[in-house]
Amino acid sequence: MHATTTVDYGIVLTGEIVLELDDGHRTPLSAGDIVIQNGTRHAWRNRSGRAATMVFVLIGAEHDD
Repeated sequence: MHATTTVDYGIVLTGEIVLELDDGHRTPLSAGDIVIQNGTRHAWRNRSGRAATMVFVLIGAEHDD
């Protein structure tokens, strides 16, 4: 798991990938899906056995610790 001090915009371009949050929630994503996060502790899991391609835009943000 990791977290960033940014607002993250992620777009799945190809393949399938799973977004896992620190509370155990898992969201499967596929081509065309968009994720927006704000300092969320998360991990990316590719469970398909095939390559997945994503593009990310990270915008600096300040978060309370």
